[in-house]
Amino acid sequence: MLIDDVKKAVEDVRPSLKADGGDIEFVSVSDDGKVKVKLKGACHGCPMAQVTLKQGVEKYIKGKIPAVVSVDAV
Repeated sequence: MLIDDVKKAVEDVRPSLKADGGDIEFVSVSDDGKVKVKLKGACHGCPMAQVTLKQGVEKYIKGKIPAVVSVDAV
């Protein structure tokens, strides 16, 4: 099931973000593959957060789950 796979993938990236004082929380995934997450800790408000989200988190999740088309912070 898509939601379970996305939740697992978000959990997979959490240790990397936590190592830098940040965190990530799954919010939702739409039927058309758009994932919403919440960046927390040091990631919230960090100037590099968008790069981390797109080049790290989104790239990883899309690589694991082809049905995902985007990952965005809310």
